[in-house]
Amino acid sequence: MLRSILMIAAMALATEASAQALQPVKISPADAAGPVFQREGAQVRTRNGNTTKDFEMLHSTDKGFSAGIYEAGASSHDFESYREDEFMYFLKGSVTLTSKDGAVTKIVAGDAVTLPKGWAGRWETEGYTKYYVTYDAPKK
Repeated sequence: MLRSILMIAAMALATEASAQALQPVKISPADAAGPVFQREGAQVRTRNGNTTKDFEMLHSTDKGFSAGIYEAGASSHDFESYREDEFMYFLKGSVTLTSKDGAVTKIVAGDAVTLPKGWAGRWETEGYTKYYVTYDAPKK
């Protein structure tokens, strides 16, 4: 009897925890200005003197789809093959994308851009904050 009660209680707690996890995640304009990066689960990384901040709002159960907000300082990177499909909406700053064929795309705050998986080129920025949505088909 006690075992049954404990199992029912454990199932109820698991259901409650699962229901709590399945809630919309909202970021207001004021949160996007910086406080969002103080939330539980936000990641702050420093690599080669550059600090990035990432708050992932959603990650699909199959790990193929994700969405969030990201902030980075000045940097430049060469990509031989971009690793995922990505939609970006820039809140602050700018990015210059120079494709392997020499085509230049300048993105500034208020612009949206997509980068297809496999894109090759150079990413240059003095810093930015963006919303992102990425997709990379899960490996089977």
